[in-house]
Amino acid sequence: MLLDTASLYFRAYFGVPESVRAPDGTPVNAVRGLLDFIDRLVKDHRPDHLVACMDADWRPKWRVELIPSYKAHRVAEERAAGPDAEEVPDTLSPQVPVIESVLDAVGVARVGVAGYEADDVIGTFTARAGGPVDIVTGDRDLYQLVDDARGVRVLYPLKGVGTLQVTDEAVLRGKYGVDGKGYADLALLRGDPSDGLPGVPGIGEKTAAKLLAEFGDLAGILAAVDDRQARLTPSQRKRLDEARPYLAVAPRVVRVADDVPLPDVDTALPRGPRDPAGAESLAARWGLGGSLQRLLTTLSA
Repeated sequence: MLLDTASLYFRAYFGVPESVRAPDGTPVNAVRGLLDFIDRLVKDHRPDHLVACMDADWRPKWRVELIPSYKAHRVAEERAAGPDAEEVPDTLSPQVPVIESVLDAVGVARVGVAGYEADDVIGTFTARAGGPVDIVTGDRDLYQLVDDARGVRVLYPLKGVGTLQVTDEAVLRGKYGVDGKGYADLALLRGDPSDGLPGVPGIGEKTAAKLLAEFGDLAGILAAVDDRQARLTPSQRKRLDEARPYLAVAPRVVRVADDVPLPDVDTALPRGPRDPAGAESLAARWGLGGSLQRLLTTLSA
């Protein structure tokens, strides 16, 4: 089980009242909410391995060089050295180091790699997996990894993590008309304002799905642009032709990496806290009470 950690703690932050606070009054709603999420996921799915995948760089320079608008609207501060600062709610930012410390004390593998997003870490773990993979994320970009033949699914939270959409190829075909491999091409054609991806003007989700159904993939669509016998409307042909510079670089930006240099970590589901004293200290300092205890009880079961 691979957790898109930031996606989940953002959901926890907005789903759990900010009145949930540490003894000193500091909000810990994202911390406690994430622990409750993980507890429920482990209870319901009992994975053999669990990795909290992190954004060591939420807006990698190599992606920005290809498409400068990539996530540009979410930049709070540009930095010459290291990743740009992301716009994050004031009361969420201080909770992220606490989340990291608690995961480390519990013994949940936590992996982020410089120069890469959590999506890329997830993509690489998935590529290397020898068995089924469940990816837990609120980010539809990871639908591109869904692969029935390999047992790769996306568990997409609809309400907390108690109600998950188990996303396999049948779900993707029903909702979008594509399978996992086709989802990245669909996404880059239609664009995604939340990620600053412009897409091809005039090519929305339904048109993109029809083009992929007709021509197979992005390469097939571009080949059709050059083939006057291919069934494209004049406006589609013109728009796709004009979008060639974008379409030449968009696949590298949209597709998750599968060759990230992952560190050597123990991904086995912990049966007890790696650092019992540290876990106890964090529970007291941040008032994690029942949330942390429930998770530890579930892990030891």
